Amino acid sequence: MDYSSTKQKKELSNNGQFLILAAYAFSLILFGFWSSSPQEIALGLQKIVTSPDTLITDYIGVGGLGATLVNSGTLTLIVLFIFYRLNLAPTGLMIACLFIISGCSFFGKNFFNVWFIVGGVLLYGKYHQKSFKDLAYTAFFGTALAPVVTEIIFSTDSVPWIKVPLGIGISLAIGFILFPVSANLLKVHQGFSLYNMGFTAGIVGTVVVSLLNSYGIVPAPQMIWTRGNNLILGSYLGLIFLSMLIVGICLTNHPLKKIRRIWASSGQLVTDFVVMEGFGASLINMGVNGLIATLYIILVKGDLNGPTVGGILTIVGFSAFGKHPQNIIPILMGVYLGTLGKHWNANDPSLQLAALFGTTLAPIAGKYGWSWGIIAGFLHCSAAQSVGVLHGGLNLYNNGFAAGIVATTLVPIIQSFDKIRQNQA
Repeated sequence: MDYSSTKQKKELSNNGQFLILAAYAFSLILFGFWSSSPQEIALGLQKIVTSPDTLITDYIGVGGLGATLVNSGTLTLIVLFIFYRLNLAPTGLMIACLFIISGCSFFGKNFFNVWFIVGGVLLYGKYHQKSFKDLAYTAFFGTALAPVVTEIIFSTDSVPWIKVPLGIGISLAIGFILFPVSANLLKVHQGFSLYNMGFTAGIVGTVVVSLLNSYGIVPAPQMIWTRGNNLILGSYLGLIFLSMLIVGICLTNHPLKKIRRIWASSGQLVTDFVVMEGFGASLINMGVNGLIATLYIILVKGDLNGPTVGGILTIVGFSAFGKHPQNIIPILMGVYLGTLGKHWNANDPSLQLAALFGTTLAPIAGKYGWSWGIIAGFLHCSAAQSVGVLHGGLNLYNNGFAAGIVATTLVPIIQSFDKIRQNQA
């Protein structure tokens, strides 16, 4: 009898994986009701839904901590339930999608504004006879442009019978074109920016905002940024990420071996750690990266609030789909170095977000080494400060847009040097 084989842990079923993901989403709701009264949450949710969402809009400053947590948890559970009903198996892509929904629901997405983009993708599927099951990830990643409908309906001075159908119509049109545009733009950066939809949303958002500006509709960027929640949010995040480590270890056979294989990968699209090494090993990587991202914000004396928690949760989600410590740390270092000797500080709001969301460039470090990763982060630090004006703050994945530009420019240069080195070898 092979005793070691009896000790092998069975891979968790799909339903079990869905339950774990649902538990993390539900913990947001529980934490929300622990933080605020039901009356405060109801009033806060109303403010969140009806307020402009252009960057940077911290929902904690709009509707309060409890309402923000409930908004995030509720929307995440709804999307998770849709994935379940579509009979999609849990993968790294699904986890990345869920956690970016959860994260951005702290600063721009809510259970009102996301559905018009999704509806547009549904219309595309109907027109081209494609199943929504094949388009679901495009639909929910595409909610990066959800602030468009809120901006037009709640911020413009036009009469309701004009601005309501205009906002809905433009959002449906955006959703309709996202799938073909994103598929083509993936080729441009060769999968070296994990937030391909951020690049897509930046391009589409620039066209939409240019059109709106020509008719006198000018989105007004915001700066709602809260401070003073580091202890309460840091404690919650710490517990969540530690639980991921513990649960992941309990579910995984040979966790060290699997984590080494994850950390040795480049992370270039498409690298799905759940498919490669399993759900449990991915959870371990998610927990480690979550702790690293949170620690970075604390070390630079930054703020744990809606936007930064959104960035941290996005890193955690993509830690099942391309990110690991070996390829995100160089990017964080590069962004930090990019703040030195300039009129910026590492704890400026936009620079905290550039560091967190800039880890979309992790595959550059994973493929070509730490030095190029640091250079990528250094360049991204500046690029992310300049592109927001193009889309008027209506693309929640602004750093994905900037990173797409950086990757498109930098990767061919890296490859040319790499080719020369190989020829000389």
